[in-house]
Amino acid sequence: MGEVDVHALRGVSFTIKRGEVVSIMGPSGSGKSTLMNTLGCLDRPTSGEYLLDGETVATLNDDQLADIRNRKVGFVFQSFNLLTRQTAITNVELPLRYSGNLEGRRERAMDALKAVGLGDRMTHRPYELSGGQQQRVAVARAIVNNPAIIMADEPTGNLDSKVGQEIMNLLLGLNKDMGTTLIIITHDSKIAEQTQRVVRLKDGLLEGDA
Repeated sequence: MGEVDVHALRGVSFTIKRGEVVSIMGPSGSGKSTLMNTLGCLDRPTSGEYLLDGETVATLNDDQLADIRNRKVGFVFQSFNLLTRQTAITNVELPLRYSGNLEGRRERAMDALKAVGLGDRMTHRPYELSGGQQQRVAVARAIVNNPAIIMADEPTGNLDSKVGQEIMNLLLGLNKDMGTTLIIITHDSKIAEQTQRVVRLKDGLLEGDA
């Protein structure tokens, strides 16, 4: 910020195991978003080392980062981030188009929507869906490439408690049935209590033993 260096993360060191369900908590400005962007290969750390499935991410260029995201990471966001003029199935197909994995893409997108309980909403556009249904489309989009990791940034933040729990059950089911690693950023202690481990951040530092 001008001549001021802001250290969003400072000396954070921890490991997330394959198949683990981890929540990341902390006040606004604690570094949660920076940590998720780094873990999700959206940003590179300015120093230090990040290994994702044995690959050293810090040294990858933008194209390599995009490739590793497409192959290994699915994202679910609080604001859904759906294309409003596109149908549910077209939204779910997007990661397949970006990765160039076009073979059978319509069938794979259909299977992903069926897996989240939206087999009868494939041709609906976001404005024709409830908030919970839009988030289910976002989950289907995240899983269509069969990623090893799903990163969810406040996935229940825009939903009421009942629908939010349905989305949480859906994510936990993916972990149980497919062994998907879940990393969930949340302010909700009730959501965090359902994960196997809580990583707490404050001022860019880990609190306690992560």
